[in-house]
Amino acid sequence: MSTEVFVWWFALCVVSAVNVLALSYSARVLWQKQGVIPAEVYASRRLQLMLSAGYVLGCAYRSALPVFDVQRICLFDSWLSSVIVGRSVATVAELCFVTQWALLMREISQLTRSKPGHLAALAVLPLIALAEVCSWYSVLTTSNIGHVIEESLWGISAALLVASLLSLWPRSSNRLRPLLLAMCLTGIAYVAFMFLVDVPMYWSRWVADEASGRHYLSLSQGVLDTSGRWVVSQQWKAWKSEVIWMSLYFSIAVWLSIAFIHTPALRRQKNGDVSIL
Repeated sequence: MSTEVFVWWFALCVVSAVNVLALSYSARVLWQKQGVIPAEVYASRRLQLMLSAGYVLGCAYRSALPVFDVQRICLFDSWLSSVIVGRSVATVAELCFVTQWALLMREISQLTRSKPGHLAALAVLPLIALAEVCSWYSVLTTSNIGHVIEESLWGISAALLVASLLSLWPRSSNRLRPLLLAMCLTGIAYVAFMFLVDVPMYWSRWVADEASGRHYLSLSQGVLDTSGRWVVSQQWKAWKSEVIWMSLYFSIAVWLSIAFIHTPALRRQKNGDVSIL
């Protein structure tokens, strides 16, 4: 294994271990709040914890056994590193993550009595389910056009989340606004990354493949290929194009998932404003 790849992979593993510890700590903190916060809020945060566990553990698995899906490249020679396994883990984890988004958006829209926010909350999960279908299409056929659509849908969903948070701003108390601002800025940064970096990257790959006349697999061929073929590479040249998004995805996105567990309990005041309970 090249030095650069080892340092990157080791850093991913360390971050993942810290994330698992943070998840365990979050579970303990939440348990201590039982009986202190309202029962409905506790139930909501407990569901956030369960969903976050799916995402955190899924990302930890993918950090330990990273896979470059379309190229069928992995770090270790094992079926556990195959694309079919890695993509399946990713699908479950990502659906857990976006369900966290949807629950938060629904909570906010109910407090603000925002119909657009409620509709956005209902739309996010189907949008990401469609994004997962597009991702599987790309992974199986090796055509990156599916990834272009997938990442665009993720960006749109994040934009809906930011819009939902912004709808709360006029009705939020001064104590709540710093939290809202931090969440909105994080969401905006994510949307910018998706549409300025991630989507163009996959688009350029698809254009290059089309220009070279690349032969794509059928779906059935793709299932067999992802199940039984993987190329082990531990050289920086094979991984350098994936390092940025994987590093951000397995760190910042996971921290956001854990942060959802600790979202303060909100309440609607008599004047219609929303504040921290």
